[in-house]
Amino acid sequence: MNLPIDFSLIDVQNLADTRQLAIDKVGIRAIRHPVIVKDKSSGAQHTVATFNMYVHLPKHFKGTHMSRFVEILNENAREISIENFKSVLQEMVVKLEASSGYIEMAFPYFINKSAPVSGVKSLLDYEITLIGEINNGKCDVKVKALIPVTSLCPCSKKISAYGAHNQRSHVTITIGLNEFIWLEDMIAMVEAQASSELYGLLKRPDEKYVTELAYDNPKFVEDMVRDIATVFKNESRVKSYTIECENFESIHNHSAYACISGENPKKVSKKSSASYTVSAEDLCISSESGYCE
Repeated sequence: MNLPIDFSLIDVQNLADTRQLAIDKVGIRAIRHPVIVKDKSSGAQHTVATFNMYVHLPKHFKGTHMSRFVEILNENAREISIENFKSVLQEMVVKLEASSGYIEMAFPYFINKSAPVSGVKSLLDYEITLIGEINNGKCDVKVKALIPVTSLCPCSKKISAYGAHNQRSHVTITIGLNEFIWLEDMIAMVEAQASSELYGLLKRPDEKYVTELAYDNPKFVEDMVRDIATVFKNESRVKSYTIECENFESIHNHSAYACISGENPKKVSKKSSASYTVSAEDLCISSESGYCE
């Protein structure tokens, strides 16, 4: 049972601050909440997301209302989906009386993959983050994905009588979208440019296949980011991209790293000259509340 609220208690956060310094971001970090994600193969995937939520604080306010961030998540008694992510972002700046706000929503996403020879199925997890920013009513949403792959060193292959060193690599993409792209398709675009993709479960014929595939498809870290960037550069549904790759070198105690960013020409609608900006509902399933308004 909730105790009655004493409204006579002073609201310290609303007191004036005399230092005349606005704060760029203030809020809460690392709060977890259930979410629903659109799944290409099975329709819906339930997972748990970690949220970071911030707003701009004007110079005349002493503090923000931290409890309101938690209220925003819990008022969505239904599970939050990426589909209503944009509306949560809009609600946050209204409730916190802020001109701008920022939300990160990070969650594990699972794809049921078939091994290349045996066809045995197993789940592989990917780290997905939805990044939303609102400034004076204008929303921008990006999708970030960490995709593990295999890379094999071209130099090692070239100079060795047999064998070549290979390792697991992490490709991180941060994508702004013009149109909807399934998470599965976005991930497949990256995996196709690696020496080999990863699988949760492999039988002996599968292991032979991926070992030989990687050997026949050597990639430096530079090759990886350039090849992946070329794919997204030629993808009309992509507005902007940042491609990062880290190879966890198997013969060194350090990693190799490369990064490339770019923007594609604005896509102009046939109906108007305004460019289309992807909305959060394009990225996930509808929830009980329906699509974002």
